[in-house]
Amino acid sequence: MTKPRHRRAVAGALLAMLLCLPAWVVAAPPADLLVISYHDIRDDVDASGDPDGYATSTHNFAAHLDWLSAQGYVPVDLDRIIAAQRGGPPLPPKAVLLTFDDGLRSHYTHVFPLLQAYGYPALMALVTDWVGMAPGRSVDYGPRTFDGNDFLTWAQVREMQASGLVEVASHSHALHLGVLANPQGNMTPAAITRIFDPSTARYESEAAYRERLRADLARSVEAISSNTPARPRAIVWPYAAYSDEANKVADGLGLEVSFDLEGRQRPLADLHGLARLLLTDNPDLPEFATELRREEERSAMRAVQVDLDYVYDPDPAQLERNLDALIERIRGLGPSHVFLQAFADPDGNGSADALYFPNRHLPMRADLYNRVAWQLRTRAGVGVIAWLPVLGFEPTDAAFAGQALLPGEPGSTGEVIRLDPSDPRVLAYVGDIYEDLAIASYLEGLLFHDDAYLRDGDLGADGPEQPAARTRLLIDFSLALAERAERWRPKLVTVRNLYARPVLQPGSEAWFGQRLDAFLHAYDYTALMAMPWMEGAADPDAWLQRLVATVARHPDGLDRTVFELQTVDWRTRTPIPGERIQAQMRAMQAAGVRHLGYYPDDFLRDLPAFVPTRAAISARSFPYPPR
Repeated sequence: MTKPRHRRAVAGALLAMLLCLPAWVVAAPPADLLVISYHDIRDDVDASGDPDGYATSTHNFAAHLDWLSAQGYVPVDLDRIIAAQRGGPPLPPKAVLLTFDDGLRSHYTHVFPLLQAYGYPALMALVTDWVGMAPGRSVDYGPRTFDGNDFLTWAQVREMQASGLVEVASHSHALHLGVLANPQGNMTPAAITRIFDPSTARYESEAAYRERLRADLARSVEAISSNTPARPRAIVWPYAAYSDEANKVADGLGLEVSFDLEGRQRPLADLHGLARLLLTDNPDLPEFATELRREEERSAMRAVQVDLDYVYDPDPAQLERNLDALIERIRGLGPSHVFLQAFADPDGNGSADALYFPNRHLPMRADLYNRVAWQLRTRAGVGVIAWLPVLGFEPTDAAFAGQALLPGEPGSTGEVIRLDPSDPRVLAYVGDIYEDLAIASYLEGLLFHDDAYLRDGDLGADGPEQPAARTRLLIDFSLALAERAERWRPKLVTVRNLYARPVLQPGSEAWFGQRLDAFLHAYDYTALMAMPWMEGAADPDAWLQRLVATVARHPDGLDRTVFELQTVDWRTRTPIPGERIQAQMRAMQAAGVRHLGYYPDDFLRDLPAFVPTRAAISARSFPYPPR
């Protein structure tokens, strides 16, 4: 989806097209581009569950080509895509590009004959270290060990290229692997990871990382250029793991087009990070057609917000037990996302005393966030959105704190300690923290904490008088933080906490600097704190229904709002029964709510209770626990 915060830039680009480009561009707005990612194509794929989940049967692949042709899809090659993006003839409606990863032998024996039969062009991304593999050498390729007989030879690559149907892209030379990412031993994709050296307990420097990436891609480009007539123009990032900084390195080597695996490509606005639809589990024709017709935007979010403070323990053995308990609970509950705390708040005052990742400014309580986030992604199968304060940081530099904190007596009357968002030094300071998070960690998005509020007088006499101006200041500040993080983790989902009072009482924007319609325009999702006990509601269920009805009156309100329920009545410090939460969620869904979440999850004490919570929060088609 096009990020809401990019809408202004997109609109400006469209206006420039209307004013400056030839008439045929004005008459034809940018068409969508569908890019499909295949891996191995084999005759013997087990329909009941093949060990290689990325393999597609030859029969099903041929059926996919038949269906695409019958449905009016128009195959395009990289030349047409580049030309369209640079102002040439636009892509046709239903443009489709086929890509094949890893340089497997089946791309010559099974794919190439079908491409010739159908006249379909394709992009084949080679791990150049695997092409023409020497006898006796092998690599671990998931379901089994692959040797030279499983990969292409350079002669086969040249033959396919000579047909005019196949363009060769780099899939790196030897970055198709995991490297050590943290002290706990997690292996994460080599193209985006600053390698951890256990002998020195230090991470790879930015300069060393860039040089490692540049050297590998240069070797891949050289291998393709010296073994084929054409120099590669595209990089297909292994595991779809890349960053804006990685793309800059690739650009410098002539790899001006890059691909990831982020679903289906929307209108062609950039040649970096073109999205691809990854096919898994050997989809037959009905499954393939259903996937292409599925509306991605209709997917519902089910989010569990987790305190990393609950996982942390100074005893490493206990910490591992806590982590296992969290993973097993999330795996069983089956939400789509976890909002994972990346800051340490042991005193519970709402601001960050320390962080759970290496950074420039605050103490690191433990190098833990990346470990937990990666385990949640790989073992529990959920997307992880990093939860960080916007203003609520407690600087260790007393001189900076004295200048950068908001006026008043922070923390003395229950107020969160907050930095001044109108101070450029604060934007640089907090931006460093967000960038360091993205450098060090796996994340799919950012949850901006509820500390991002500004009351009348918070900024002193020189601050903006109008509530809308304070709302805009905080939005711009938070989106600038997202831009810093996106240097290292592109396409981050943005989620912003919103108190309920500005929704139910719009005049209270003056107390918070928050407004729902502004949030709906600025962020991918608004995480609305649907917490009736926190708000002192006499009838919590009626209060929730009023909140839903109010949000529903906003365009896109229910489509882009996550209603986050509370699981503890903090006034009495008593848990809210899981059955009550389940009933509330069902009633809200009946009223039209699509996205739901809750906070907190006490996975060590089974609160809220697992069984009713699973039925309410699971994103599965039916909430049975996984086998």
